[in-house]
Amino acid sequence: MRNSPIVNSRLRLLIRCTAAAGILMVLMPPAASGEGNKRDPQTGLRAVPFVFVGKAGDCGAGYPAGSNIVTSAWLGGMGLPDNGGPNSSATDPQDAPNKNDPHFGLLLSKNGQTPNCSSAGARILGAEGMVLTELGFDYRNGGHCGGGAPRFNVVVRNSVTNTDTFYFVGNCTLGVNMSAPQDPLEWTRLTFSPAAFGIPPGSRIRSITLIYDEGTDQSSAPTASSLEPSGVGLAVVDNININGSFIGRGDGIAPAQECADCDHDGKHDDKDDDGDGKGNDHHDDKRQ
Repeated sequence: MRNSPIVNSRLRLLIRCTAAAGILMVLMPPAASGEGNKRDPQTGLRAVPFVFVGKAGDCGAGYPAGSNIVTSAWLGGMGLPDNGGPNSSATDPQDAPNKNDPHFGLLLSKNGQTPNCSSAGARILGAEGMVLTELGFDYRNGGHCGGGAPRFNVVVRNSVTNTDTFYFVGNCTLGVNMSAPQDPLEWTRLTFSPAAFGIPPGSRIRSITLIYDEGTDQSSAPTASSLEPSGVGLAVVDNININGSFIGRGDGIAPAQECADCDHDGKHDDKDDDGDGKGNDHHDDKRQ
C-alpha cells in the first residue's frame, strides 16, 4: 500500500523529530535495579516507561529544544484485567467481573504540538534475538491512534543484508483493527505484520521501542474504532504484542526529564554528580 503525499510528509516529520528518541533508547544502558523490574508473568517480557525531551539540535539542525510535556506510566485501573479476563459484564454493567484485579495499563501522553522535540514510550526488554513475526497492542477507544503514534521503532538483524536495520512499524490504518477480546465494545486490538513494513522474514530483533509522539494537533487515523473526538494527545495501551506474546502489565513512571540528567554526564541529577558540593547539578546546567 502506498501512502498519500500528505501521509508521507507527516511520516518524514515524525521520523525526523523522533529518530533521536528511538536511537537514544537503543543505546541506553539497562534499567537500573528496581526500575521497571515487573516482568509480565506469562511472557517474561518487560515494557519499561521512558520520556525523551530533546536538547537543541537533537531533532535536526537548528531545531529548538523540546518541552516537558510528555508522560509514560503504568497505572493501576487504567487498563484491562491483568488475568486475561473480561473487563465488564455483558449482562450487568453494575457488576463488573475481576473486581480485585489491578487492571494495569500504559498511559502515553504528549500535551502539545507534534513537532515539539519530545516523546513518551516504553522500551521492550527480553525480546532480543527473537525472530520477529508480529507486533501490536490493544488501545482504549477514545484515545489517540494515528498515522505515526503509538508505533514501534524496531531494529532487526536483517536476514537479507545481515546488517542492523531500523524500521518504522506503525500507522493505525496499516494494521489489522479488531475488537479487543477482553472488552470488545470499548477497546481495539491492533496487529501489524512486519512484512507490510519491508522487514524480511527471519529477521531477528535487536531492539524494540514503543513510541508516542503525536500531540494535541493531530487527530486519529480514520479507522472505524478510534472514535477520538479530536486532538486528545494521549493513548492508553495494554497487551503489547511481541510475536503473539502479550505484555499485560508493568510498573514505573518515567522520571521527569528536567532532572534526569541535565548536565549530560550520564548520571541522575538528584545527586552531586560533579562533586562540587552543590547537590543537584540541574542548577548549573547552562542549556537553554
